[in-house]
Amino acid sequence: MTGGPFRLLIADDHAVVRAGLRALLDGEPDLDVIAEAGSGEEAVRLAAQVTPDVALMDLRFAGPGSGIDGVEAVRRLAVRAPGVAVVMLTSYAGRADVVRALEAGARGYVLKAGPPEELFQAVRTAAAGSVGLAADVVGELVGQVVSPAQELTAREVEVVRLMAEGHSNRAIAEALFLSEATVKTHLVRIYRKFKVDNRAAAVSEAVRRGLLELT
Repeated sequence: MTGGPFRLLIADDHAVVRAGLRALLDGEPDLDVIAEAGSGEEAVRLAAQVTPDVALMDLRFAGPGSGIDGVEAVRRLAVRAPGVAVVMLTSYAGRADVVRALEAGARGYVLKAGPPEELFQAVRTAAAGSVGLAADVVGELVGQVVSPAQELTAREVEVVRLMAEGHSNRAIAEALFLSEATVKTHLVRIYRKFKVDNRAAAVSEAVRRGLLELT
């Protein structure tokens, strides 16, 4: 389908997240939220009933008794409602999660901490029959291929440098004009790439790699 308006289903186990997404998406003239689901099972059932153009699906439904995750929901939708394009919306950009989602049939993958424009573009791209990935997701996939040593991006180096200077997540966010959620996402990636689990170890590894100099 091209041109819109595009009919959307939002699936997330947090009501506040769904409300925020609805307000954001309904503000676009060519996007119309027609249904909401709080679990993967409900998303599959509703999508089969109302057949939206795009289902915006949380990757991990984490609530009590949440049942299937977003990837399994995509697999089931491919059988019950094959005409529905699915865009994954998550806090994680790990290569394994992205690959699982795309192999299951997802046509988009967007980070919750990303700019709204990336979400809009991914939804429109998926509705048009193509695959829409956020820039950070593309970078994660490309980085795994061309940088097996898991080098940091320029932005991640900036985060490490500010962290080494003792800045809090909020201070780092203000210095780099980012949200705190985005800073936390960068920290998760830095820890994963460095194979560490705390700030001190990350700074030590950055020094060892020559990214920082002790003065």
